[in-house]
Amino acid sequence: MSAIDVAVAYHSGYGHTAKVAEAVVHGVKQAGKSAVLIDVSNITEEQWLQLDGARAIIFGAPTYMGGASAQFKQFADASSKRWFTQAWKDKYAGGFTCSLSMSGDKYATLMSFVTLAMQHSMVWIGTGMMPAATPGAPDQMNRIGSSIGVMAQADNVPADQSPPKGDLDTAIAYGERIARWIA
Repeated sequence: MSAIDVAVAYHSGYGHTAKVAEAVVHGVKQAGKSAVLIDVSNITEEQWLQLDGARAIIFGAPTYMGGASAQFKQFADASSKRWFTQAWKDKYAGGFTCSLSMSGDKYATLMSFVTLAMQHSMVWIGTGMMPAATPGAPDQMNRIGSSIGVMAQADNVPADQSPPKGDLDTAIAYGERIARWIA
């Protein structure tokens, strides 16, 4: 199995978070690095090995009830086998989340990803972006104003209609930023 630069470990309940995950991967590849999407709700042993071999892991999940989805939490708990051996130590880490409301307590979800990364002795990379000049405008990058990771907002419509362009552009730029950290 060839080494992967960036693994995006995510769960998506309705397809909106998967769309953000795909945008992050697009950004990584646009920056000339390899990337793989890993749906953690059905993770295989081969995918665990891909995570172990990746130089960066980007975590993603929808925010439900103020935290990451149960499927992502189950993956995070299962990662303790990697924690015992420090298999992810010094890898780069990042994260993204999506919810229906503009806030939705997305900050709590991103902070749970930061804590997960710190437990694994990883190195967290934030967005490196200023907030949008016009907060809330759907075509503005970083319209929600997050520095920790990508926050996306999806309307209660099919995933092919939401999240908006600005959130997806933010995810692409974030993937590019993380890829640039990899020598």
